[in-house]
Amino acid sequence: MKRLEDLVEFVSGSPQFRIKEAFEDTAPVYSYYGQPDLEADLAGMDSKDNDGKQVRTFDKVNTLSQGDVIFSLISGKSAIVNVKHQGYLYTQNYVKLVAGIKVDSKYLVFLLNEDPLIKKQFQTGLQGSQVLKYTLKQVKELELPDLPTIDKQRMLGELYFNQLRLEALRNRVASSETIIVLEKLRRVSTK
Repeated sequence: MKRLEDLVEFVSGSPQFRIKEAFEDTAPVYSYYGQPDLEADLAGMDSKDNDGKQVRTFDKVNTLSQGDVIFSLISGKSAIVNVKHQGYLYTQNYVKLVAGIKVDSKYLVFLLNEDPLIKKQFQTGLQGSQVLKYTLKQVKELELPDLPTIDKQRMLGELYFNQLRLEALRNRVASSETIIVLEKLRRVSTK
C-alpha cells in the first residue's frame, strides 16, 4: 500500500509567530491565505469574506502559486490555489503538496477530500483526542487506495471540480433568490 509521502513532496507554511513585521514602505506586503480562501478555491469562486489580513516583512516566507495543491491542517480539506490567491503567504496551519508525475493535482484534492479510506484514517487519528489540528505526520502517512491511470485521474478530478463549482453557483442563485423574496416581503409588510 502506497503512502501519500511516496507520491508528493510536502512544503510546510511559514510559522506565523516567527515572521518579523517591518514598518518600512519598501518591505513587501503579503496577504494571509485563510479558510475562506481555501473554500473559494475549492468552489472555483471568489472569496467573499476575506478579512484581508496582511503583513509587511523582509523575511523569506512561503507563498502560493496558481495551481498549487494546499491542505489545511485545521479543517483537513485540500484545494487548488486560484490565480486570485497567487503570492499569498501560507502559515504553519497549511501544507503545500507538490504532486509528482504519478498523480493529477485535481484528483489528489478529490482523493483527500472525498475518499472513504482517507476519511476513516483521519477519524481514527482524531479519536479520543482533543486535537483541533491534523499533524503533518498524519497527512504524510495516509495510506492511499490503488490509483487509476493518469488519464482517468484527470477525468475524475475535472468532474469533481466541475461539480463543486456547479454546487457553489446553485447556492449563490438560491441565496440571491432568498434575498429578493425577503425584500419583496419586507416591502409588502410595510405598506
